[in-house]
Amino acid sequence: MTDSGRPARRRTRWIRTAQAVVTVVLLVLLWRVVGGPDVADLLATAHIGWLALAVALLIAHTIFAAWRWKVTAAPLGLHLSARTAVEEYFLAQLINSALPGGVLGDVGRAARSRHRATLRVAAGAIAVERGIGQAALAVVLVVGVVVTAALPGGFTLPRPWLAGVSIGIAGAVLVLVALIMTTRVLARRHVAWAARVADGMHRSTTGPGVRSAQAALSMVAVACLLAAFWCCTAAIGAALPVGAVATLVPLVLLSMLLPVSIGGWGVRETAAVALLPVAGITGAQALASSIAFGVVALVATLPGLAALWTARHAAEPTASGPACAPEPPASGRATASAPIPRPNAPHTTLSEEHP
Repeated sequence: MTDSGRPARRRTRWIRTAQAVVTVVLLVLLWRVVGGPDVADLLATAHIGWLALAVALLIAHTIFAAWRWKVTAAPLGLHLSARTAVEEYFLAQLINSALPGGVLGDVGRAARSRHRATLRVAAGAIAVERGIGQAALAVVLVVGVVVTAALPGGFTLPRPWLAGVSIGIAGAVLVLVALIMTTRVLARRHVAWAARVADGMHRSTTGPGVRSAQAALSMVAVACLLAAFWCCTAAIGAALPVGAVATLVPLVLLSMLLPVSIGGWGVRETAAVALLPVAGITGAQALASSIAFGVVALVATLPGLAALWTARHAAEPTASGPACAPEPPASGRATASAPIPRPNAPHTTLSEEHP
């Protein structure tokens, strides 16, 4: 390791350690504040059928997201088979859930797929695909807020919450528009990185049927994600109304984007305890629901272990591979398959020697 690389590695270790500490501190504080024994009782008596359905929905979510990645990468020249996309996505989800940072799985996914195009193209396709997924979740949030505010009856956000969420959504939209416009302006001025980003975003979202496929796959994937969280609330006996699922749960899940914990643990639970009681459930039920969701999400990534085993098995030399090929005979030594030719002997075929 070079001297220049030591500070970066040391900084990375400090960041990972801080994320682990934040995760533990948040979970311990929440456990004490909302009543840990009550949360434990709710988790111990959770309905296994609802949890199993949540696992199935999250597996379906990963499959639809992998297909979205395949559709997004193709216009960039990165062509993936359906099986490769699904296996790689499951493996990335497993690593993202288990390791600090939340993006190490995507980094590995880009590195393993770079031989199909380039590392820049592979990373760009993943960035655009993940961005589309988060945008779809935000769209559901906006629609949910508008619909619940417009329709009387049912679940409705309290006015202070509605104002805060509306301001947050407006701010996020303004930031996104500003970033897009800035990138386009810099691209027109021939700034290299901006031109590459603008070109990649344009190519990965255009083409026959690309946008419609991305939109459809994203909506189905988000529906599976929200339904899985609802199943976790139902499993502990605190099923949320549809309006709360469309407005509060997206906020809970979007909080996991904050890179301050391991796999979103602690941050997601904090958001759940702060937001879900607005829908009429207790803090203990909110914490138990979020913990249950985190556990079933980890279980749903276990197919990534099969993908990891397949990748390692494919990399091992087989008995018929080059690693096991016989060594060539040493010069001047006769073998059964390489007889020493007789000097000045006429060349004969098998039929000439044995008429």
